[in-house]
Amino acid sequence: MKKYNRQEAREIINELLVKIFNRILAIEGQNLKDKGIKLSMSEVHVLEAIELSDEPTMSNISNRLGITIGSLTTAINTLFQKGYVSRERDAEDRRKVVVGLLPKAVEVLNEHDAFHKEMIDSIFDEMELEKDELLIESLEKLSSYFKK
Repeated sequence: MKKYNRQEAREIINELLVKIFNRILAIEGQNLKDKGIKLSMSEVHVLEAIELSDEPTMSNISNRLGITIGSLTTAINTLFQKGYVSRERDAEDRRKVVVGLLPKAVEVLNEHDAFHKEMIDSIFDEMELEKDELLIESLEKLSSYFKK
């Protein structure tokens, strides 16, 4: 196995992360398109954030995604017009807007989850990851870094 100096390793890791990220998005976007789903990956990730939010208010969703309320409002308006989400004012606090997933959105998220399951299954089949604790630990550290 080749030894890399620190600068070479940094450049290779950067290139690999960017390529992997972009490739996953492209493949997943094509997969949804092939299934007749006419949403961008950004829109799918908004749906996912709604699903994962304990209280799916605009502020909670925008915080989860790391975007402004204004950007989220634009996305929610589009998803609302396309029939993927509902939105209504909270009965107790009229300042809050609560967003809900409609059946079309649940179907998209099921496809999204199936894609991720297939991708991970494929990785395990081809790379024998169960045996590679160092890679898993490294990915956990990388994930923790990006959460900060």
